[in-house]
Amino acid sequence: MSAITTHVLDTALGRPATGVPVRLERLVVETDGTPRSDLLAVGTTNSDGRVPELGPDRVEAGTYQLVFDTETYFAATGQIGFFPRVRITFLVADPGQHHHVPVLLSPFAYSTYRGS
Repeated sequence: MSAITTHVLDTALGRPATGVPVRLERLVVETDGTPRSDLLAVGTTNSDGRVPELGPDRVEAGTYQLVFDTETYFAATGQIGFFPRVRITFLVADPGQHHHVPVLLSPFAYSTYRGS
């Protein structure tokens, strides 16, 4: 199982958000202070709003980011969204733990939390 997983629920339509493109990135700061992101995986939410296999089975401690292409999703569902991308940045302090990062989405708001 992937060390980092996610799912997206469309709270406006009251159902899982199917077809949301998702990227998993690791954020790194170079020795000169320049930030960069390393792409680890890409996926798309399934009919249950989940990306069951996203990235490696184990990750190092560090800062990661999930990027959700909500513009593509909203266009496919006939909605106009205010946020074309949702970026969730989070810290993996214990690489031995599983990290689940759900997103509750509507055209004009989103929220997230650390799931289980």
